[in-house]
Amino acid sequence: MALTALYRKLLESGELKKRAGTAFHILESCTSCPHNCEVDRTKNEPGFCNSGVLPIVSSYTAHYGEEPVLSGTKGAGNIFFGNCNLRCMFCQNFEISQNWKTEREHEVSSERLADIMIDLQERNCHNIGLVSPTHFSAVILKSIYLAAEKGLSLPIIYNTNGYDSVEMLKLYNGVIDIYLPDLKYGDNQPAKTYSKIDNYFDEAKKAVKEMFNQVGDELVYDGDVAVRGLIIRHLILPNGLAESEKVFKFIAEELSPNVHISLMSQYYPSNKASQDILINRTLRESEYEKVIELMDKYGLHNGWIQETESPENYRHYFKESRENPFKI
Repeated sequence: MALTALYRKLLESGELKKRAGTAFHILESCTSCPHNCEVDRTKNEPGFCNSGVLPIVSSYTAHYGEEPVLSGTKGAGNIFFGNCNLRCMFCQNFEISQNWKTEREHEVSSERLADIMIDLQERNCHNIGLVSPTHFSAVILKSIYLAAEKGLSLPIIYNTNGYDSVEMLKLYNGVIDIYLPDLKYGDNQPAKTYSKIDNYFDEAKKAVKEMFNQVGDELVYDGDVAVRGLIIRHLILPNGLAESEKVFKFIAEELSPNVHISLMSQYYPSNKASQDILINRTLRESEYEKVIELMDKYGLHNGWIQETESPENYRHYFKESRENPFKI
């Protein structure tokens, strides 16, 4: 029997509406993420993410390129939010994440975002995937509430870069069915160099711990599709710049060795990567094999490993098509 999406219970109790209101007020002195800009986004004062009060929906589609347990046979109902609270030199979504003025043209109301969720459900997607939601987390809760009132019942995936506010994540406790965070770096220094964030690993560890505390290390399935749990993504970077061993050590020792890992070999030079020789190439086979060995060293055996030819299969084409940006 299919599990009921977590937020349905909060809707019935009235708690979901209450939390949506609490979250929105955070925008008045924005602490939606660890940047803590404290600007008043209700008056459209832009902070680090260059975003105002309305969510930016750059694209939404049934996506078949996520982990098999998320895409299934009918696709993940992904909603791609524009702009970002990181500045990754190698960002593969840079056309929507670092194209600030253009993406502001794709702002939508909370009601419209709720209708998009319903539309994806009516397309028979397996779930609703919130992709890069962090900087809009304070307003997305309202849309989830409105969509739930209209009958939304699909599991919700929080697909994030990991630089999240624990305070905000606590408001999502019992709302999110599957957390899908990145752990991009195991050290603050490369994060500062390549994503312009001084404290990425410190803050990401806190955020992922909160996600783990909410959903645990068990991945729950309905048939072949996951409906509840935690999957941590880790993108292998050239020259060991992701500090993968520190990432795996944290997961194994401070979370659980049973956590599911999605190890990604899809790195290719994108955005501004050509400006730095250390990241201006794809992975070597030896780098890929070394990271797999490190996973084994820390007893991390649950999850998925991409094949090394994956960079060609995971390129994004938002500039060519907002309706179908993935040619896979």
